[in-house]
Amino acid sequence: MSNNKNLYPRLTSLANSLPSSVPFVAPEMTERLSGIPVIARLGANESSFGPSPKVKKIIAESTSDVFKYGDPDAFDLKKELEKHLQIPSQNIIVGEGIDGLMGILCRLMLEEGDTVVTSNGAYPTFNYQVKGVGGVLETVPYLADYEDPNALIAKAKLLNAKMIYLANPDNPMGTHHSAEVIQRMIDSVPKESLLVLDEAYIELAPDGVAPKLDVLNKNVIRLRTFSKAYGLAGARVGYAIGHVDLVKSFDKIRNHFGVNTIGQKAALAALKDQKYISQVRNSIELGRERINQIARENGLKTIASSTNFVAVDCGLDGDFTRKVLAELVGMGIFVRMAFVAPQDRCLRVSVGIPEDIEHFAKAFPRALEKARNQ
Repeated sequence: MSNNKNLYPRLTSLANSLPSSVPFVAPEMTERLSGIPVIARLGANESSFGPSPKVKKIIAESTSDVFKYGDPDAFDLKKELEKHLQIPSQNIIVGEGIDGLMGILCRLMLEEGDTVVTSNGAYPTFNYQVKGVGGVLETVPYLADYEDPNALIAKAKLLNAKMIYLANPDNPMGTHHSAEVIQRMIDSVPKESLLVLDEAYIELAPDGVAPKLDVLNKNVIRLRTFSKAYGLAGARVGYAIGHVDLVKSFDKIRNHFGVNTIGQKAALAALKDQKYISQVRNSIELGRERINQIARENGLKTIASSTNFVAVDCGLDGDFTRKVLAELVGMGIFVRMAFVAPQDRCLRVSVGIPEDIEHFAKAFPRALEKARNQ
């Protein structure tokens, strides 16, 4: 999209310097732009398995409460998180998904010109939030399709960075580091920096990926969500875990009615139904293996994933992958791709319901053939 600079004269100079688009092109926009209906929604890493039946029941029963504002403190949800995580509720803040919490955190922590370190090609919405407050992004490359904790820490020390971002498991590659590696990173964070540890996919990762929660550490904040494993992306409920002083600071500027009534009740019910999450994990594991199989059938490899998506290596470079992506979109298959080389050789395919994955299986070889013949 174009940069709508100076279209509205009263914008701040910072706002005028920003592009007019957000990082995520939704399938709805893809449909509007192309005129082609999406038949397989495999690009947003939503859980197409949806929330548990118990959660759906709570949502249906809560519709009469939709006229009410949500509890600004999300008290009941935080108390259930307290039990689930075995940490005090005073160390938890609930917000409008991880994206909303990132935006508040950037407003709290960054002044214009402050340096933030992230990986080149990591989650773009974090970059969007940093730039929105005038932060300066500095990047380090991935190391063999993994984010590089040592390089991130070294760059942060060199530049006196205010924040460091790392996702574990990673998006868009789906790789993960062990709890031991992440703990060493936490222990190495410079005292003037804050590590933003994005754990959106932690419920889907193998055991031993999340280090112990240490709410006394002022140098790390951990972000989690109900959008992935719990199947509540549309409800927009996430939470952050951190030192009480940092968590309390969110109250200074957050939207106090940001998390709606039904979303809070749905998240509470989802948290209580861990048996269903185990079922979802099993379904996702089967879906990942099916996507791996589809890649092998087309002579391609995948990156081992600890998430609800698989990075499929298309075998060449980003230009070729963009051609494959365009062909898939033209067939109604909504997927995405990494956007920085060399990771942009990969398509990112969400684990959907079997029907959607089979739509992808049918379209993928045709898309590859058409891309190769261009």
